[in-house]
Amino acid sequence: MINHISIGVRDIARAKRFYDEALSALGYRCLSADDTSLGYGDRAVAFWVGATEHPVPADGRSNLHVCFDAPSRQAVEAFYAAALGAGGRDNGPPGVRADYGPNYYAAFVVDPDGYRLEAYREGPG
Repeated sequence: MINHISIGVRDIARAKRFYDEALSALGYRCLSADDTSLGYGDRAVAFWVGATEHPVPADGRSNLHVCFDAPSRQAVEAFYAAALGAGGRDNGPPGVRADYGPNYYAAFVVDPDGYRLEAYREGPG
């Protein structure tokens, strides 16, 4: 249903450092980059990051977040570690979220601009 999503950031270089690290753990890479935008995906860009002077203000109560598919539980864990190492903040360590489902394995972080991110793997492995 959704082809891609775009977010705005004040510092595109800082965002590139963060997203290169965090998303590479999930098998995604930067497929498009210039001074004002970055595009991430595996075969096609599905997540755009653009430079702007007026990004959406961070609001932890908004319920807005971006969830990325992970190829394995180990990738969820690697995403979490990479995101924290690249300047993200913890918003829920890797683990089963039984209230979402018996095999819903996820980790949650907040990027340097305040966007809430999730890496998710359904299933036992």
